[in-house]
Amino acid sequence: MILTDAAAGTSRGKWNSKTTDSFIRFTARDGSSPVKDFYGNYPTVVYLENLNLKKAGRNSNAKDVKWLLSQGYRVIELDYAGSKEAVSPGINMDIIAINDSIAAGSFCGYKDCSKYQSYVLFEGYRIKRNVPYFKDDPSVYNTPSEYKEGDMLHMDIIYPANTAVRVPVILSFSYSNSYATYDPEKKQLTAANRDQRLNLGNTLSGFNDSFLEGAPANGIAWAIADHPKYCPWGKGKPLNGQNDAYKSYQTNPDAARKVKSAIRTLRKSGRELGLSGKIGIYGFSRGSTAGSLAIGDRKVPDFENAGFNIGVEDHVQAAALGPGVFDYTQIYNTKGDGDTNLETRCPWVWGPLENNYERWESMGAAYLVKSSATAPVLFFYNTDDERYYQDQLAHFREKLNSLGIHNSSLTDYGHGHSVPQTKEVLTDMYSFYKKYLY
Repeated sequence: MILTDAAAGTSRGKWNSKTTDSFIRFTARDGSSPVKDFYGNYPTVVYLENLNLKKAGRNSNAKDVKWLLSQGYRVIELDYAGSKEAVSPGINMDIIAINDSIAAGSFCGYKDCSKYQSYVLFEGYRIKRNVPYFKDDPSVYNTPSEYKEGDMLHMDIIYPANTAVRVPVILSFSYSNSYATYDPEKKQLTAANRDQRLNLGNTLSGFNDSFLEGAPANGIAWAIADHPKYCPWGKGKPLNGQNDAYKSYQTNPDAARKVKSAIRTLRKSGRELGLSGKIGIYGFSRGSTAGSLAIGDRKVPDFENAGFNIGVEDHVQAAALGPGVFDYTQIYNTKGDGDTNLETRCPWVWGPLENNYERWESMGAAYLVKSSATAPVLFFYNTDDERYYQDQLAHFREKLNSLGIHNSSLTDYGHGHSVPQTKEVLTDMYSFYKKYLY
């Protein structure tokens, strides 16, 4: 049952928690000046409170909820009443259930929570949303043709407020795409597909991915950034090039510049928010390809000297990388292994591999791995996923091993193109980050 006090703008009821295997109480309210997304839905924070965890932020829950409401969020508080089950990684089951319900338009009786601007926050945490980290160059992917003035790429930072101990942060480059959209009826560019980094159907809900939002239960903040390819994933072309030449891949120096700028921006913003300065990368699929550009220690002026906060350190301390592409020079190793788009289209942009090897090499993360100063890596993948992913991982690991860079793998935690979801594997992943970020 859901009880609504219309005068106070508050709803109360019970929600079925998979973590506790029981009904727990919720309180939901909108701020006095709520904001809406492009589609008229409400950005929402699901605030998990009274957990069986040490709270990182020193503010009262009432103070942090009041602050969230003042920022225009709808806030739905879930009261775990100190349940012994409300710990990591068991709490991740509820994170998955929350995201699935919001995506389906059915969470706690609300049908109008934003499906791309909603967040699960642990008590004591706040959010700094839409932090700009790079201004896009429309001439890189050249779509739509009306897109002439670059949009700003953004990230969201979820951090403990008023904390006594500075905590590290895990950054993910979204495996959903944000991009410019032209409305032919209105004859104007719109915000329809901006800031889609947390589009639930394409990310957390679509893949039951709870890893980032569960990080605070392990004493780690998190951030998510727009993917560097600011263009629909199956589109993009060089100036005067063939249509959809960039189908299913990104290009440098554009991507590397954005990744480096994002890390510098996060590190600088983190200082102001009370974070420790230590940054880990979490990447899956196209987000793994992007995030992998952060781990290497090779300095490339064309990559480093672009974007925001130039001069701030852009090195990261660790990375967990799922299936992705790390070395484009390896894509022809086996025909018919799932990367036909790359085999066909990369030459359209970079020229034939045999005549342009150095250019091809500079497109992948393996090129940026120069010495043992490269960050340690935990790889995760299923062996029944597309075969070219395993080939990419094998060659990347070979290079890391040759330089003595610590790396390990988690395999067959599920099936196909998926992320870890089980308690055992999630525990291993969080333990990896705690080893290198603390």
